Amino acid sequence: MTTSLDSNTQKTAPSWTSLPWRTRVSLSVLSKITDAARRADGTVNRRLMNILDFKSSATPAAPVRGVTSSDVTVDPARKLWFRLFVPQSTLSTPSDLPVIVFFHGGGFTFLSPASFAYNAVCRKFARKFPAVVVSVNYRLCPEHRYPSPYDDGFDVLTFLDQNDDVLPINADRSRIFLAGDSAGANLAHHVAVRAAREKDRMRVVKPVGLISIQPFFGGEERVESETRLHGAPLVSVARTDWLWKVFLPDGSNRDHEAANVSGPNAVDISGLEYPKTIVFTGGLDPLQDRQRRYYQWLKKSGKEAKLIEYPNMVHAFYMFPELTESNQLINQVKDFIASV
Repeated sequence: MTTSLDSNTQKTAPSWTSLPWRTRVSLSVLSKITDAARRADGTVNRRLMNILDFKSSATPAAPVRGVTSSDVTVDPARKLWFRLFVPQSTLSTPSDLPVIVFFHGGGFTFLSPASFAYNAVCRKFARKFPAVVVSVNYRLCPEHRYPSPYDDGFDVLTFLDQNDDVLPINADRSRIFLAGDSAGANLAHHVAVRAAREKDRMRVVKPVGLISIQPFFGGEERVESETRLHGAPLVSVARTDWLWKVFLPDGSNRDHEAANVSGPNAVDISGLEYPKTIVFTGGLDPLQDRQRRYYQWLKKSGKEAKLIEYPNMVHAFYMFPELTESNQLINQVKDFIASV
């Protein structure tokens, strides 16, 4: 069940029993892995993560489920690259494909485009929408704190604008959709703001849509959903507090504009050409109240936005193919892309 909104919604009372056992086990394992990798001194055990974060290789010569993938270097000095997914069935058709610039989740701290789950979901995006998908490998904190990931995201847009032969010939760079889940959705928002501010720098690239899947936002004030779901997997209060502490500049708190985008230090976007946006939330996600505030702030800023709620879903639910809601979300994103 989903709820599509253009304004506020009534809170529901979701139940954990709606989740299959396989999903609950996966969430528990993922939470324990990231907990084990996080250290009290604000560092990450990268050796442990490299062992447990299963990777998938690119497949430039042999399509997998009708999609090829290849890794493209943007800046070797900072290991900035992206994985490019191209649906093969569309290469011989005259119609242009939209370009999805995707930013993975992981609290700005974990995972990459090569991580098994993100490689699989971006391949699915390319096939289902269909679209050319650019999955960005941005720098991770705490080694590279704010604003490094934002800089990397914008620089990939600039790279796509300046290099005419990187994407397939039927990729329409004037129809860019910025997309991401969790921290990646936060990143997509900030890249969208910068792209709107610096639109005169772009020759061809134009972000026309933003796909925000359960974005990772924060704030000093504890919202009701954080308190009620304080022990939730992946994004419990203890975990998100740690993640913000190692990402934000020293001396900052969670009301920094990077975290609390609609809070006291919010950037005024009312005069910017901010892209049409779709926001997804889940009723078992502690971040849901912040995600609704983001949606409401976009509307108050005069931007076109739509909110779709999944009352019985957890954070990152769309990554679990055993959930029917995962395919439902992908179909809704497909419809959104077609509408822009």
